[in-house]
Amino acid sequence: MVVCGDDGLAHRLAAELRGVYREQVTLVVPPSGRRVRQPVVGRARAASAALLGMVNAAVNRSAAGDSAGGEPNGAGRELEAAEPTEDVLAEAGVDRAAALALVYDDDETNIRAALTARRLNPRLRLVLRLYNRRLGRHIEDLLDQTAALATGGDTRDTGLDGAGTSTTVLSDADTAAPALAATALVGTSKVVETDGLLLRAVERQPPRPGEVADPGLCTLALLSATSNDPAGTDGSEGSGDQGPQLLPDAAAVEAATGRGTVALEQVSYAGPPLPAGRAGVPPFGELFSRRLRWSLAGLGACVVALAVALMVVTGDHPLHATYVTLLDLFAINEPAHNDDAGRQVLQLLSGFVGLLLLPVLLAAVLEALGTFRNASTVRKPPRGLGGHVVLLGLGKIGTRVLTRLREMDIPVVCVEADPEARGMATARRLRVPVVLGDVTQEGVLEAAKIHRAHSLLALTSVDTTNLEAVLYARSVRSRLRVVLRLYDDDFATAVYRTLRAAHPGALTRSRSVTHLSAPAFAGAMMGRQILGAIPVERRVLLFAAVRVAGHPQLEGKTVGEAFRAGAWRVLALEVPDGEASDGERPADAGADGEAARESRLVWELPDTYVLRSGDRVVLAATRRGLAELMGRRARQGAGS
Repeated sequence: MVVCGDDGLAHRLAAELRGVYREQVTLVVPPSGRRVRQPVVGRARAASAALLGMVNAAVNRSAAGDSAGGEPNGAGRELEAAEPTEDVLAEAGVDRAAALALVYDDDETNIRAALTARRLNPRLRLVLRLYNRRLGRHIEDLLDQTAALATGGDTRDTGLDGAGTSTTVLSDADTAAPALAATALVGTSKVVETDGLLLRAVERQPPRPGEVADPGLCTLALLSATSNDPAGTDGSEGSGDQGPQLLPDAAAVEAATGRGTVALEQVSYAGPPLPAGRAGVPPFGELFSRRLRWSLAGLGACVVALAVALMVVTGDHPLHATYVTLLDLFAINEPAHNDDAGRQVLQLLSGFVGLLLLPVLLAAVLEALGTFRNASTVRKPPRGLGGHVVLLGLGKIGTRVLTRLREMDIPVVCVEADPEARGMATARRLRVPVVLGDVTQEGVLEAAKIHRAHSLLALTSVDTTNLEAVLYARSVRSRLRVVLRLYDDDFATAVYRTLRAAHPGALTRSRSVTHLSAPAFAGAMMGRQILGAIPVERRVLLFAAVRVAGHPQLEGKTVGEAFRAGAWRVLALEVPDGEASDGERPADAGADGEAARESRLVWELPDTYVLRSGDRVVLAATRRGLAELMGRRARQGAGS
């Protein structure tokens, strides 16, 4: 395996391949002085920035060292190169490699290196990190077509698992966004959504003594028994028996009274709904200001009162009295010289109201024009907004999270310092309110209505900015739900412990994007389609699509027999659309596994259903369990 990159994802991916899948890995990274560093803005001190840089460097070195420690000689090596040129790729052994991962932060660098690598080795399995999804699909088709022409056949596989795919395009933003966005929801904290498949898991509080947690469709994990201990290991791999148990069996679930669970079920958002309205047409409440609406209402009441008074004084019909009042209002009626005094007084009052009406009408026109002019620009948070999600940062990760939240109809207010940020166009298109300003400055979070918000997502690219924003938000509202994006996992763990100890009654989550996305990239390099990953405290549970054929742990066994506690569990079966879901094998799924193109997933499989070679299944697995299922040698020892 060859991994090329310039940030923490490359190091974590190499460690994943070495430690979990026992693969020989060559890591290609730029020289230390040219690696991607996180920018420092706002009021972050230079000492803090230097400290974070030292921590990141130490984590990268330790990750590489730990993954190589205890491995056989030749398990991997590291090359330093400024760019992945043809000579560098050849020196890394791409022409003899089984797979190549290009995870540079720049899309153009990854595409250029992929084209070069495909020419050096047409049979190479490529995994690219691209933020542009549309371009990624075209590049994937182009590279696969190039490989097919060079090898004399089509190397792609249209099955659910995609095991034969020679090129896979992934985005760390798309992989991590569901877990980050889901933490802001009410009722669910885990979401996996890929290729039209929606997998949701809900984190449930520990049941009362003597009760057993409702498993839902199935219980995916038991939460750590030490989650309330600030000095504990926080559900990491070193937690031992007190840590989280992934994919427990029925006996473990029944015996785990007093521990929270992560159960698979269908849940929905329970917060305030989005206001109804047509796209591009602002509602009446936004078209005119509140003061102008009251002014228009007052003038309308005056017109009605004058019309009623005229009807009483003259005895006219109501419609005629209203007509005459409007003529007086607009000063186009004849003077009431020969009428009685009451009629003359009403005419004078109507003329005075008409004078007041002119500036109000002019203000209404100007406000309406301003509202439609600003419809294509950023919106401000509306008055009275509450129960929303405050999203900090509209970069790569923030933009993807914003899109996910809006797809689930979650009200969002964004905070961004750069008016030209990547996600500003998305915010304008989705009509999401945006507060422009440095989040570390006073008054910015207040403008985003943080005191009435439901949760805060700090997703900027600067660790110190995210941490400072969260600490300030907690000082405003101590029980606010907060989610931090932090660059390295060790720092995320330290922040998680401290915030949880300081605010035990509030939900705190710290997430490392590389920690969430590395398993999906590693699975793609091994030739398996990873549908997504959900974090369980400091560990990760993977969802993968797998063909039963060629896996003796699955083929010919019932669903109950195929389940291995702590390793993998079959969740769903792909069947052609229209087939019955009674557990019978699809009639048109032959031994070669070819099925109809239109298919659906059956989730509630009976334990007695026998898995056959033509079946395709979706399973939940730990990282080591998936490695074992794929025929790789998983490293001994505890872990996920």
